[in-house]
Amino acid sequence: MDDKRLKIKFGERDLTLDTGKIAKQANGSVTITYGGTVVLVTACMSMEVKEGRDFFPLTVEYQEKTYAAGRIPGGFFKREGRPSESEILTARLIDRPIRPLFPKGLFNDVQIMAIVLSSDGENDPDILAVNAASAALCISNIPFFGPLAACRVAKVQGELVINPTYAQIDNADLEVIIVMNNKGIVMLESKAKEASEEDYLEAVKFGQGHLKSLILMQEEFTKKFGQDKRAVQLKNTPSDLKEKIEALSREKLKEVYRLDKKENREEAVHLLTKELEEKLTLEGYSADQIKMALSEVEEEEVRNKILNENIRLDGRGFKDIRPITCEVSVLPCTHGSSLFTRGQTQSLCVTTLGTGEDEQMIEALEGEKYKNFMLHYSFPPFSVGETGPVRGPGRREIGHGALAEKALLAVMPSKEKFPYTVRVVSETLESNGSSSMATVCAGALSLMDAGVPIKDPVAGIALGLIKDKDKDKELILTDIAGLEDHFGDMDFKVAGTRSGMTAVQLDLKIDGISLGLLEKCLFQAKEARMIILDKMNALLPKPREELSSYAPRIDVLKINTEKIGELIGPGGKNIKAIIAATGASVDIKDDGTVLVGSTDASKSEAAIKMIKAITDDVEVGRVYIGKVKRIMPFGAFCEIAPRKEGLIHVSELSDKFVKNVEEVVKIGDEIKVKVIGIDELGRINLSKKQAEQPA
Repeated sequence: MDDKRLKIKFGERDLTLDTGKIAKQANGSVTITYGGTVVLVTACMSMEVKEGRDFFPLTVEYQEKTYAAGRIPGGFFKREGRPSESEILTARLIDRPIRPLFPKGLFNDVQIMAIVLSSDGENDPDILAVNAASAALCISNIPFFGPLAACRVAKVQGELVINPTYAQIDNADLEVIIVMNNKGIVMLESKAKEASEEDYLEAVKFGQGHLKSLILMQEEFTKKFGQDKRAVQLKNTPSDLKEKIEALSREKLKEVYRLDKKENREEAVHLLTKELEEKLTLEGYSADQIKMALSEVEEEEVRNKILNENIRLDGRGFKDIRPITCEVSVLPCTHGSSLFTRGQTQSLCVTTLGTGEDEQMIEALEGEKYKNFMLHYSFPPFSVGETGPVRGPGRREIGHGALAEKALLAVMPSKEKFPYTVRVVSETLESNGSSSMATVCAGALSLMDAGVPIKDPVAGIALGLIKDKDKDKELILTDIAGLEDHFGDMDFKVAGTRSGMTAVQLDLKIDGISLGLLEKCLFQAKEARMIILDKMNALLPKPREELSSYAPRIDVLKINTEKIGELIGPGGKNIKAIIAATGASVDIKDDGTVLVGSTDASKSEAAIKMIKAITDDVEVGRVYIGKVKRIMPFGAFCEIAPRKEGLIHVSELSDKFVKNVEEVVKIGDEIKVKVIGIDELGRINLSKKQAEQPA
């Protein structure tokens, strides 16, 4: 085997890159090892470009096979199926930083595949996959302006840790995924428990210091084992066509960008496109070439307007936020709802409360885990005035939902304080700039409307960047609209409370930004966040005291752990009987916590009484409703709780003389009895006559 390897110390462990041993028919193939976690990443590119293509078809697939952790998949089919949310999010984690580093005009199919071959249950393979993808592209013959390097930094008990384990991540106050190249920061993905901007910058700087060694390692790896890059035909706009379109459209585009509404601008550009096609197709240019050239002219017009005239398309200042309106309780029968509108972006969020039975079980490489807070994001085609197929959530929807979920998770109450399963669904009804951050705002309001005792309201904002390399000019735009995102250089999303940040996501279309620019962005985002929080607080400053009448009520009981088996009963007999008799849900925890849930208070009360009857110790002097089970000449045996019987002696049946027990009680009768004694053998003595006496 022609095994080619490099190894360095990275954090607490050795990190190894291998190539030349497996998957040798791929354009580039790298195996990365860290501890006992091993990931294979391959990079392939098609030989030809499909006719009529006008985009770069990069696809990234990431797969976690359960054999990597020594397990067989659950379920009926016993093999991996569609990607899990975690796999999709990791695929996006790989895609987002590498996408800007391919040459413009490359329209060949490029596919990156990452497969986790081994998992040690300690080290997350996602960061390894990003590094191996960069290395595989660098040593391949695919054009790529790498390398880049990635790491995860966590703040655990006040200390910064590089590449933390799963256990350390679970206990971290701040978690930052940093991707950088020689020119600066390329991507950030973070969650935090209300981190300050200063602490965040410290974590990023700490990560950058470690990543330099990974970049040097990949450069050496490429120098030793890399191939020559293949000569490919880049599909760029003919210069003469662009000149013609500039002459025909420049003035009209200026008029288009004076229009206020997005839909009006889109209609005007559509008409302009058709007009140009009618003229220029006669000269031998294709419709695809004309659209591509017009898009380039549009981009220049938008960027020049901002950079040279210091004017945004809608006339706002660089730090201005579009008009915001908020509403809560917009839907009558839901547990909590809100409508958040910012400019032409609108999110309807609905919160639903459930019991422990509604928790989501996730089968991950590190083992099974349960989620009691979920946020699901939806982006229907009508939100941007288009038609389209309606299928399951796409990767973008899953990514946006995960970001908003992280932003809100930091303020969610503990299960001990609020023993509900909580689901928030965001329906994006309009979109023109950062619907994910609108989801954060609407989600926080809907949680408070539902009475979920979140720590603080959370707001989110998206910032953009227009950078002129020639003039060394950088303009940061607060609350970017769709075109500013499309033609800009950055999409930077920050969510948080008044006390600090809870989620950060940075994506670039350029090849990196400096730590200084990141600092400016963070503090500009903070200013905007405070303005949005003011708007939200004016509507609903804190969670409602009472839950919706439609929400389930969950009562919490604590029983002796030795009584758990008795409560469940043989084969679950007792607990099933309680649920069947009352209609309430009953969730029993290993520590003796019992959660009783129902939308009907009387059903919960009935279930609680039945639970207490089984689990509470029998008390002398307490009155029970018992059922006569057996009759003897000397009295009757009465069941006062499952598997708990006592004797009513004939002398305790009535104030009068009782000759025949069956004259007073019969088998199956339900009667009121009082516990009058428990002997040294645990036998219970009951009295019917004392139970009937006035208190």
